[in-house]
Amino acid sequence: MIRTIKLSDTIAEHLEKLILEGVLRPGERLAAERELADRLQVSRVSLREALEKLQQKGLLSTSKAGTVVAQFLDPLSRPLAALLADTPRATADYLEYRRIIEAQAAAMAATRATAVDRQAIQACCAAMREAHVLEDPSAEAAIDADLHQLVYEAAHNVVVLHVMRVFSELLRNDVLYNRNHLYRRHGVRDQLLAQHLAIADAILAGDPAAAEKAAAAHIGFTSNTIDAIRLDQARTETSQQRVTRSDLLAGS
Repeated sequence: MIRTIKLSDTIAEHLEKLILEGVLRPGERLAAERELADRLQVSRVSLREALEKLQQKGLLSTSKAGTVVAQFLDPLSRPLAALLADTPRATADYLEYRRIIEAQAAAMAATRATAVDRQAIQACCAAMREAHVLEDPSAEAAIDADLHQLVYEAAHNVVVLHVMRVFSELLRNDVLYNRNHLYRRHGVRDQLLAQHLAIADAILAGDPAAAEKAAAAHIGFTSNTIDAIRLDQARTETSQQRVTRSDLLAGS
């Protein structure tokens, strides 16, 4: 017996593949039902059935504002954020993990990046240079995260893409460490810019060895700088305690 595949199943599989490959990203709102049906050249009935299937899978969510790609990684990221929140051990382990993944992702991107990927990386680097000239550390920190996400996308490994997207969101929310503190440390902005451009240049040149080396060096520098920032903060706290210690002494 030949099984007839419903059109709604085909639509659902197509949209699910786009979510898996990072084409449709968590939080993005889909076009209105009528418009989306026209674009996909399907009936609204079949489209509605497909969207319901993906909602049941937890990949889409619908509200009065429309249908959006669900934050399907939230069940992982929220408790993970609470567990890892700005602790030296968690930050060190994260950076150790990231040095491995980042280096390999950059190497893969150097061999797998498409023309579209390269164009996106070039545009991101241009934006990073502009933010650097404007001396806007907050903007640089945001573009920093964007560039790394583009590298993961250019690596064309969906597991790397989605796992690192979780960590990217934690970083954007300063869960593991404060990126503004990193960018505001004297002399660091120039070095970070040079490191990011070195990673991008190696990927654009199709040189996996150089991309891997540049990415590993960048994470190593970031790790050492964060350690230095925390050490300075600890020294400052100790100095302040010496000033206010009289509050703890008898007769004060």
